[in-house]
Amino acid sequence: MAPSFCTSMAEYNRWMNSRLFDAAAKLTETQLFEDRGAFFGSVFETLNHIVAADLIWLHRFARQDGLLEIGHVLHGLLSPRSLREPVAQTLPALWAIREEVDEVICDLASRTTEQILSVTLHYSNTLGQNQAKNLDLLMHHFFNHQTHHRGQATTLLFQAGIDIGVTDLNALIPSEV
Repeated sequence: MAPSFCTSMAEYNRWMNSRLFDAAAKLTETQLFEDRGAFFGSVFETLNHIVAADLIWLHRFARQDGLLEIGHVLHGLLSPRSLREPVAQTLPALWAIREEVDEVICDLASRTTEQILSVTLHYSNTLGQNQAKNLDLLMHHFFNHQTHHRGQATTLLFQAGIDIGVTDLNALIPSEV
């Protein structure tokens, strides 16, 4: 992954999260928390999962040389221990955290270099198992995970009668015509 790809994905992530939370805000409280049979149950729990997973990964990335500066920004943010840990109790509170997390992700992306991406990241997963994996591939996973679960959230929203429109990365790629 080229550092520029990280930057593009971080901007796509921020754009999509804004659109997703705007759409979710159109739901009633009951609709937002209704178990819809999805992997994480409700629209809210799916959005919470994405934030929790992002925080878990960002705290891991912040221990890597060259990315230590993002740790200072993360200092005030929760460090979830599980992928289902509640990060907030309301959509506005979750959105406030989401915005902070997206700023950290954009900062992380701006700091990535080919040298940083080539290292092995050592961390423990949420089951406590020690891992050592290529940071470049982990960044692929990080951005892919967000997209995967946002796709689930947009489906849940669509089933509730809300179409958020275009969700493709292609919408952010400038035309060269």
